[in-house]
Amino acid sequence: MSILKHPVFYIPVLLGIALYIAGKLQLPLPHWLFFYGNDFLCMPIVLSLCLAAIRLIKKTENLYVPMRVVLALTIYFALFFEWFMPQISERYTRDFRDVVLYFAGATLFFVLQKKLF
Repeated sequence: MSILKHPVFYIPVLLGIALYIAGKLQLPLPHWLFFYGNDFLCMPIVLSLCLAAIRLIKKTENLYVPMRVVLALTIYFALFFEWFMPQISERYTRDFRDVVLYFAGATLFFVLQKKLF
């Protein structure tokens, strides 16, 4: 479970929480940070949790999230939050930049997972 203690995991989690709280408190933030920060942080956080779960279940530290799983989860998140949810809820809006940021975060995770975890 060293992943959950690694700064590359908990710093994005803390940043995501801070962005969420800042939004709820209506603190002034740059629009790009408020609208796109969590989209970039989403996949590294989710994929790190998946990696921690896989390692816990298999009881080994030598496993990594394969590229096909990274792609599948990222496509799922993109379709769910940028295509499906805007159809059923006004709270969600379609934004292609969000999809790009999901994939950028997933790419960052994939490149760094073997170096850092």
